[in-house]
Amino acid sequence: MVIVNRAQPPEQLAGRGFGHLPTLPVVAPEPGALSSPVMTTTSDATTDATLAGKADALAGRLEEIGSVLVAFSGGADSALLLAAAVRALGTDRVAAATAVSASLPESERGPAVAFSSALGVRHLWPATDEMSRDGYRANAGDRCYFCKAELLDVLWPVAAELGLDHVATGTNADDAIAGFRPGIRAALERGAVSPLRDADFSKAEVRALSKAWELPTWDKPAAACLSSRVAYGISITPTRLARVERAEAELRATFARLDLPVANLRVRDLGDRARVEVDAAVAERAAAMPEVSAAVRSAGFDDVEVDLRGFRSGSMNEALPTAEANSFGPGSSAV
Repeated sequence: MVIVNRAQPPEQLAGRGFGHLPTLPVVAPEPGALSSPVMTTTSDATTDATLAGKADALAGRLEEIGSVLVAFSGGADSALLLAAAVRALGTDRVAAATAVSASLPESERGPAVAFSSALGVRHLWPATDEMSRDGYRANAGDRCYFCKAELLDVLWPVAAELGLDHVATGTNADDAIAGFRPGIRAALERGAVSPLRDADFSKAEVRALSKAWELPTWDKPAAACLSSRVAYGISITPTRLARVERAEAELRATFARLDLPVANLRVRDLGDRARVEVDAAVAERAAAMPEVSAAVRSAGFDDVEVDLRGFRSGSMNEALPTAEANSFGPGSSAV
């Protein structure tokens, strides 16, 4: 079942708990207007020129594509891509799609609605069923391949129904040279386009241009799917993902009560044991707080530890043999 959000003007979303809405055009500028303004907050002319050049390249690539369904997770990369597509192509030739499944945290949905509504773009919520794929449930090192395969197999018919020629992911240039990304391989095999990668946008440049455009996602911490929290080899189930989501929600509420600022937070599911990762600067303080263990235990874990090394994106990959981690080659994975 596909659910469409009939985009509402920003003022109609006031008071709904979605936070500050970006100053974005409900009616997109004319094609070609993508690159202005760029980085008005920096005096470094070289940086300005480089970013402006890449913004122009992104506009050009989107104009080549012509029409697109953006796989919109709500993160910084896909948010910039969606905003850029609307600016370059207008809302008639762009739509966003956010997959609904057990792997998407509930907390991500409200901000995604607010963002697309502020853009005035169609936003669809198709259901995906990655749990039906044996490779996904098995949770080996290539789990992301099966997740991205399911996503694109669902999105292509949606794009066709809307009359859109392409499906785009938010893969950036840094992702393309990362050593272990099997989801990127699935996307390439299924013909998805990646305009940010094509325009050579690094993650830092994604954030810089997002800030210049006053997108609220410019400094949003990375928020990979819930399955990325489960140790390889432990089967993925809806119950296990729900336990991780409850634990992270309890922890965020606990940190707020304790007035401990935490940007990055993961509860890693190691079976009956949980490993908590937070920003390295506060890891020791968090480890000394009994409320942290209590919050995670309340979600259903028997044992809890806080990793004193702090949050590390993709830390589960550290447990993979080097040969397996390299077997997919650079740039062959997803989120």
